Amino acid sequence: MPSQKVQLVNDEIYHIVLRSVGDTKIFLDENDYYRGIFCLYEFNNKKLIEIRKRREERRKEKASGCRTPADSRDLLVEVLCFSLMPNHIHLLLRQLKDNGISHFMRKVGGGYANYFNKKYKRKGHLFNQFKAIHIKTNEQLQNVFMYIHANRISIIEPGWKEKGIKNPKKVMEFLKKDKWHSFSDYIGKKAFPSVTVRGFLSEVMGGEDGCKQAIKNYVKYKENFKIFSDIILE
Repeated sequence: MPSQKVQLVNDEIYHIVLRSVGDTKIFLDENDYYRGIFCLYEFNNKKLIEIRKRREERRKEKASGCRTPADSRDLLVEVLCFSLMPNHIHLLLRQLKDNGISHFMRKVGGGYANYFNKKYKRKGHLFNQFKAIHIKTNEQLQNVFMYIHANRISIIEPGWKEKGIKNPKKVMEFLKKDKWHSFSDYIGKKAFPSVTVRGFLSEVMGGEDGCKQAIKNYVKYKENFKIFSDIILE
């Protein structure tokens, strides 16, 4: 599963795309999306994870209202952004450990595939090799922030990248309420705040207001934006 086309260096940031084999739909109901979020959180850990044991621990944590703090994990990466799409996953990751991104992606892809194949009585690989692009500048960071979160627009307006956005107001309301990407956490509407590390990128974007305005401008004036080819992975 790991892709070796780009050298992955500690403390550097990468736009990652993990796409399903044959564009298979990988999130068929809400529980699948929750499992995807679970994988992004639980597998960001150099330590071995026993899923059955962690699910029992999570049930106890939920009942008590106390969650295991993030610093109790030995993090492989910082997850700066994520977006769960019907047949692929977008991530913006900063590598913390040697081979951390490759290890993380192997665990996420393998763990979710085991869950999915068992649930839907399916066999074989679920994901292709992940693809990675090195993000080097603040301008690229700003663009990839918009690009990753705007991907979810296709849920309500298929073909918007080619045809444009018909109803910007409706799209913005959808993006604010949608749980399956990290945008809501960046604008203060907590969905899964423990999954992402947002301080650095939020500062680059200008805080909650800056994050909101960047996406609003992108949605409203998309034809005026140049999204650089060196941040796009399909």
